[in-house]
Amino acid sequence: MKLPDGFLLGVATAAYQIEGAAGEDGRAPSIWDTFCRTPGKVHHGDTGDIACDHYHRMESDLDLLSELGVGAYRFSIAWPRVLPDGSGRANQKGIDFYRRLLDGLHARGITPMATLYHWDLPQTLGDRGGWRNRDTAQRFAEYVAVVAEALGEQVPFWVTVNEPWCSAFVGHLEGRHAPGETSLEAAIHAAHHLLLAHGLGVQALRAANVKGSVGVTLNLSDVTAVSDQPEDLSAAARIDGNENRWFLDPIFKASYPPDMTSWYAASVDLSPLHDSDLEVIGVPIDFLGVNYYEQHVVKADTGEAIHGAAKLRPVPPVTDSGVSVRPQGLAKVLRRVAGEYTSLPLYVTENGAAFNDYITPEGRVEDPERVDYLSQHIDAVGRHVSDGVDVRGYFVWSLFDNLEWADGYSRRFGLIFVDFGTQERIVKSSGRWYRDLIASQHENSATGVATNATVRQDGRRYTA
Repeated sequence: MKLPDGFLLGVATAAYQIEGAAGEDGRAPSIWDTFCRTPGKVHHGDTGDIACDHYHRMESDLDLLSELGVGAYRFSIAWPRVLPDGSGRANQKGIDFYRRLLDGLHARGITPMATLYHWDLPQTLGDRGGWRNRDTAQRFAEYVAVVAEALGEQVPFWVTVNEPWCSAFVGHLEGRHAPGETSLEAAIHAAHHLLLAHGLGVQALRAANVKGSVGVTLNLSDVTAVSDQPEDLSAAARIDGNENRWFLDPIFKASYPPDMTSWYAASVDLSPLHDSDLEVIGVPIDFLGVNYYEQHVVKADTGEAIHGAAKLRPVPPVTDSGVSVRPQGLAKVLRRVAGEYTSLPLYVTENGAAFNDYITPEGRVEDPERVDYLSQHIDAVGRHVSDGVDVRGYFVWSLFDNLEWADGYSRRFGLIFVDFGTQERIVKSSGRWYRDLIASQHENSATGVATNATVRQDGRRYTA
């Protein structure tokens, strides 16, 4: 496996999933704190109150990052820890926590990538309509400005919003994520306001004159039709339109896909999707983050009320989450984005899988399935880098086993096993394999430093 010099190999986490300390040092509840306490919404009623206790164990966790030898760490900043009321006065203790985190990363030679929104909207804003309310996008811009002023000198890579499709459609249409709504109209409006928040966030970062590169992370799926029949092709186009093009088109073409606006207009009030917002949403960025987990095979289904389409049941091999292992889907997504949407640098900001991990009597955690999964997907990325697709980094989801949202603690994605009762950390065999892969890449590289990943679209350069 050969990756180019300067290619970033990292790991990713999110604040609510690992930090814990949910009520400490001025942090206020988020919509996920509320959702976790809603009966029947989260597996076993699990919450992020303690999670991996990263808030208290940050230094030793950073030492584990060093042991893995990763070149980069993608983490998220908790909005309700920095601005507990969603806007207004900043919480200095929250800012100080992330400053210590960044100091620790830099001291260990690890490149930070900071995500500004990874789903933990302050509950105070949720009470005022959350992402259905246009004002939330403005409050996000205020929050970004506060973080940029406090931490702007320390962050080489900024991600504005993580996976807006999940926040909008899983949270507002399917009801499986916070805030748990089941309205197509709410989902469409939320999606637009999340995209608007991204654009306003980019503007706020530029206004603060941050040194780092600025981008957004989208979860993109590979979608194919089960047959060449027109009805199946149309159904697949609608799923692709919902999961991929509804977000790619506004960001890179400053427009929504016409076929999807026509489809949604039949049942949804699209008036909140102001045309004037598209110029903000399409503001230039420096890179695109791609999260990849799924490949969908789609057939027409007239009984499905929203998109008239059904996804076929995944076929083996599958992960513990029931998701098909399809590395070729990641390759197709990267090739498509580079061919149809942008020549900007791409980063695979999340990719990983849940498996049934456990501690052996010898005290080890062996997960050969994950090693195989990661090997195949990183190899798929490397092959397409060789073919000219400008991919500059890959981040494993996740560093730790953690609170896996509505699945609670029942799904383990980590390179590091966490015993949630004792908070003991055990590096899995996949973590050791990843460490060795990174070491081998450094041996093949003249520098091992991501110098080519730091040129911004506006011509400025920032070297981590």
